[in-house]
Amino acid sequence: MQLIYIILGWEGSTADGRVLRDAISRRNGLKSLKGFYNLCDAGYTNGEGFLAPYRGQRYHLNEWRDGHQPTTPQDFFNMKHS
Repeated sequence: MQLIYIILGWEGSTADGRVLRDAISRRNGLKSLKGFYNLCDAGYTNGEGFLAPYRGQRYHLNEWRDGHQPTTPQDFFNMKHS
């Protein structure tokens, strides 16, 4: 794992998306490389450079381990994302 950006000072109860918006908007803030995406969890929304899983679909790895196979393109995406 490689940490590329750290932001301090937010309370733990602050919504993930709010912290991300703040990190992106800062002068020397978080930048996404062109042509690449950062995978993020469902606490975020899709945005330029950030790719979240489909909501309301199976997602966690332990849900795939018990023999379930993806039945929709969204399930397949979430399986690979996880």
